[in-house]
Amino acid sequence: MAKELTVGDKAPELGIPDQDGKRVTLKDLKGKQVVLYFYPKDDTPGCTKEACDFRDSVAAIKKAGAVVLGVSLDGQASHQKFIKKFSLSFPLLSDEDKRVATAYGVYKEKSMYGKRYWGIERSTFVIDTDGTLKSIFRKVKVDGHVDEVLAALKA
Repeated sequence: MAKELTVGDKAPELGIPDQDGKRVTLKDLKGKQVVLYFYPKDDTPGCTKEACDFRDSVAAIKKAGAVVLGVSLDGQASHQKFIKKFSLSFPLLSDEDKRVATAYGVYKEKSMYGKRYWGIERSTFVIDTDGTLKSIFRKVKVDGHVDEVLAALKA
């Protein structure tokens, strides 16, 4: 089990494809702040609200010199549908082998209605321009989350 990431740690590299199959790496985004948010599943109520909140705040996020990247275990076709359905204006990355979610410590055993299963724990990482973790939000509650992220970007 890897040690839990903390603020000031170097952010683990991505190297996974976006909805169009283009490989996304942190190296390519050097000089920008990155809002890397992990969510459980495309087109489910909480994930849709979170994605739309980020979409609606993308101008403010860009103004803070940042880009938004969503990550789930869903494949590219699912991401393409989700982006189209809700006019999302940022890339969604496919972490189908769970490598990135595991590196960030967000692939966890969960329980719902008495059933135990593995999945993504809703979490957001704000990565500074030099590739270090600036803020970490775990077990995110969707309501008001984008405001917390914007505050972290401006800090």
